[in-house]
Amino acid sequence: MQWQGIVEFVTVVEAQSFTEAAQRLGLSVAQVSRQVSALEARLATRLLYRTTRRVSVTEAGQLYYQHCRPLLDGLQRAELALSQTQALPAGHLRITAPTYYGENVIAPLLSRFLQQYPQVSAELNLDNRKVDLVAQGYDLGIRLGPMDESSLMLRQLGSRRHHVCASPDYLARHGSPHTLAELAQHQCLVGTIDFWRFNEGEKLREVRVSGRLRCNSGAALLDAALLGLGLVQLPDYYVAPHLAAGRLVAVLGSYTLQDGIWAAFPRSRFMPPKLSALLDHLATGAAQGKH
Repeated sequence: MQWQGIVEFVTVVEAQSFTEAAQRLGLSVAQVSRQVSALEARLATRLLYRTTRRVSVTEAGQLYYQHCRPLLDGLQRAELALSQTQALPAGHLRITAPTYYGENVIAPLLSRFLQQYPQVSAELNLDNRKVDLVAQGYDLGIRLGPMDESSLMLRQLGSRRHHVCASPDYLARHGSPHTLAELAQHQCLVGTIDFWRFNEGEKLREVRVSGRLRCNSGAALLDAALLGLGLVQLPDYYVAPHLAAGRLVAVLGSYTLQDGIWAAFPRSRFMPPKLSALLDHLATGAAQGKH
C-alpha cells in the first residue's frame, strides 16, 4: 500500500477545505492539492469535487475515507504506543485558550514547559470562541466555568472566583451595595451578557445589571472600573493585583461565585507523554499561582 497523499486527503475531508487542511498539516495549499491529485491519479478515481467556494466528497471518496481513517488511527496508536517508551515528552502540541486567561496564565506556563522540554514544540491560539477541538485538530483546549462536554476528556486545573468590585472613588461617591437588590441602583459595567451570577446560599442566582458601558472585553471593563465608572464583575485573575494594591475594593463578598478552570482534550486510548506532562505542568502552575 502506498501512503502518499492519504494523510492530505483525509485532512481535507475532515477540514472541508484545502486551506484549512494545509494549515493543520503545516504545508502549502499547493502541496496538499498536488498530493491529493496524485492520489486520485494513482487510484484512477475522483475523490473530491472542488469549486472556488467549497470542497465536497464524491461517493467513491467517502468510501475511501471510511477505510483510510481507521488505518491512520491505527498508525497513530502505534506511534503513540512507541512514544510511551520515550523518557522525555517530544512532538508538537496545538492548544487553544480564552484570550485574556491564555495571555496572562497559560502562555507563561507554556513557555516554562517548553523551556523544560526542548523536544516539544507548541502552537497556542487565543480565542474567546468555543472551538471544536476534534474538528480543528487541537490537542488541548482550556475551558472556563461550568462544563457539560461529555464528548471530551476533562481535567480540572483549578478554580476561579468572580469578584464584584469598584474603585474607592466610585464607592465614596455612590456607596457600597450590601444586597443583590441594590445593584439596580448602581452603574454596572456589563460584558457580553446582561446579568451577573452569584451564589446565594446553596443556589445559583442570576441578577440583571445595566450601566453606561457594555463591552465584550474584560480588560476594557477592568480599565473602566479603575477609572471609577462603575461596578464590575470579573474573575480573580483580572482583579487580584488591583484588589491587593487597593486600586479596587471588593463588595458583596458573601455572594461570590466560584467555578472551574478545565483542560479539555479529545478522547483516546493513549495519552502521549507530551500531553500528559503538559497537563501536570498546567495543574501544578495553576495551583501554585505561577503565571
